[in-house]
Amino acid sequence: IATDEMSISPSGIDLIRNFESLRLNAYDDGVGVWTIGYGTTKYLNGIRVKKGDTCTLEQAKSYMQHDLKKFEQTVNSAVNVPINQNQFDALVSLAYNIGPNAFEESTLVKRLNEKNYKAAADQFGLWVNARGKRLQGLVNRRKIEMELFLK
Repeated sequence: IATDEMSISPSGIDLIRNFESLRLNAYDDGVGVWTIGYGTTKYLNGIRVKKGDTCTLEQAKSYMQHDLKKFEQTVNSAVNVPINQNQFDALVSLAYNIGPNAFEESTLVKRLNEKNYKAAADQFGLWVNARGKRLQGLVNRRKIEMELFLK
């Protein structure tokens, strides 16, 4: 079957790994969500990560591969205009961080699907708060994602 589904590039994976950083012990992500590995919040079996959980580097990579498939699907199904690899990688990174529902319902996706790429790029900078608090880490991440999206 011919498909036009895109996949994240190795440099896109590295980008997300740099943002998420590797943690082999479960940690509170700052807003009460238990997270492990490279930002994994649910295991392959659907069970949520909880306090006290641990994993190996190999498990962390495996969890991330599984998570990436979900976010690649999210971007592939939500975006119905042509995008390049850099744009796709930036969008998967964003979706990985904000979650599939927030991504699908975002003004960013609406603008993009209207083929207004510049207005879509401008939306990255709005996703810098966690539970109403502006986080410098998110400001930095969005700036890099937006720059990649515009390449």
